[in-house]
Amino acid sequence: MSSPISRRTALRSLASAAALASVTRSRAAEEKAAAPKLGGDSFKHSVCKWCYPKIALEDLAKAAKGLGLSSIELLQPADFPLLKKYDLACAMVSNPTGKTPQGVSVGGIPKAWNRVEHHDTLVELYTKQIAAVADGGMNNLICFSGNRDKMDDQQGLENCAVGLKRIMAVAEKAKVTITMELLNSKVNHKDYMCDHTAWGVELCKRVGSERFKLLYDIYHMQIMEGDVIATIKSSHSYISHYHTGGVPGRKEIDETQELYYPAIAAAIKATGYRGYLGQEFIPARDPLTSLGAAVKLCMV
Repeated sequence: MSSPISRRTALRSLASAAALASVTRSRAAEEKAAAPKLGGDSFKHSVCKWCYPKIALEDLAKAAKGLGLSSIELLQPADFPLLKKYDLACAMVSNPTGKTPQGVSVGGIPKAWNRVEHHDTLVELYTKQIAAVADGGMNNLICFSGNRDKMDDQQGLENCAVGLKRIMAVAEKAKVTITMELLNSKVNHKDYMCDHTAWGVELCKRVGSERFKLLYDIYHMQIMEGDVIATIKSSHSYISHYHTGGVPGRKEIDETQELYYPAIAAAIKATGYRGYLGQEFIPARDPLTSLGAAVKLCMV
């Protein structure tokens, strides 16, 4: 039979163990509360690699996981194996580029789908890229209208629709969404044609496929037309992806600029959107600190 002293010792030990367990649970709860929350009923988070030129892709991948992101985007299919190593997606795959028989470089922002003389080359390039995107398990592929270069917007609209329809059957079969980016032509991309949401929405209607949509870049569209939240509400069914960026200057999405991202993120979520929100701003301080802060700001 144990002595009273032994029982007291045992009781003290039990009390100490209970206290330690309580502290451990408390710390675990605090850590869980502080960890990034990727709500199952909300959209997912991504980052554009080009904003971090001094950080190697593998280092960014490691950091992204710790910050609660699930994608690094605007990469090529050759990068997919590294992303998969860290269980990351490429939410928006970069465009293919090539040269026409006349030696014109096409597929990038200035020269793309709004000119029929580029279509044969673009169809060939995109057919191959769609297959690579699908094989890699991704499902969004970026494209561009091209610059006006004195072309009427209505003619460009018609030309884009004619060309894009040629790849829709391939995209539909592969379950890859071809996504045209809305860019500003006032500051960054002078003369770019797809520079207003209304033009992009009309193109979606003319192409007439669920596998053709828009990339609504919040930075670009704030510069061109403003009214960001109202536009998201009215046009969300034509949007497959979103990008962030502070205005002016595509800087941090914090209190130094004119957009309030918690409200914008909440508006995106309210539409039922469950895709990715891609951070695409130029960090002004430690890059990963800035990225982490931006992701938390948009977690709604």
